[in-house]
Amino acid sequence: MSRTIKVLLAEDQSMVREALAALLGLEEDIEVVAQVPRGDEVVAAAHAHGVDVALLDIEMPGCTGIEAAARLHKELPAVKLVVLTTFGRPGHLRSAMEAGADAFLVKDAPAAQLAAAIRKVLAGERVIDPTLAAAALAEGANPLTDREREVLRAAADGSTNAELAATLHLSRGTVRNYLSTAIQKLAVRNRTEAVRIAREKGWL
Repeated sequence: MSRTIKVLLAEDQSMVREALAALLGLEEDIEVVAQVPRGDEVVAAAHAHGVDVALLDIEMPGCTGIEAAARLHKELPAVKLVVLTTFGRPGHLRSAMEAGADAFLVKDAPAAQLAAAIRKVLAGERVIDPTLAAAALAEGANPLTDREREVLRAAADGSTNAELAATLHLSRGTVRNYLSTAIQKLAVRNRTEAVRIAREKGWL
């Protein structure tokens, strides 16, 4: 008999997390040995339970699933990483792959498909939702620099340039330049539209 695959499930919505755990628990060769509701609890849980595969939701408190994947990949490179998302944003796929993810799937995929993906990544394969893969290729790379993304994220709450400068420890002129460049790259009229477009594409 093949050994049981030990899975860590990171998802902030308890009903979704418990449903996924219950569905995966029906598989004879898969056991969910740890569940966490926050991204910043992923690495400690993986260490504590000796997991083989981590299923990571993107949107979580503490840190995103993509950030958690990067940390886990660095500390425990043998753990396979499956990133789950509600929204199929091309930018998220690219970011997940760059963070070391072995699979990228939408949450509404059938449970059997998720179980199959877990087995495949453990066997050394990479599993990517084909629709998302095509969209990511069509979309191209994120045109924003790390600094431009940082300033746009901070600007999302409507902060003024002066407030952004104080928060990010930059001059007002530098903040203005980053925002202007981001707006130009995204071909929009203002920072509000820039934030919206960048979020929709998964670039923030």
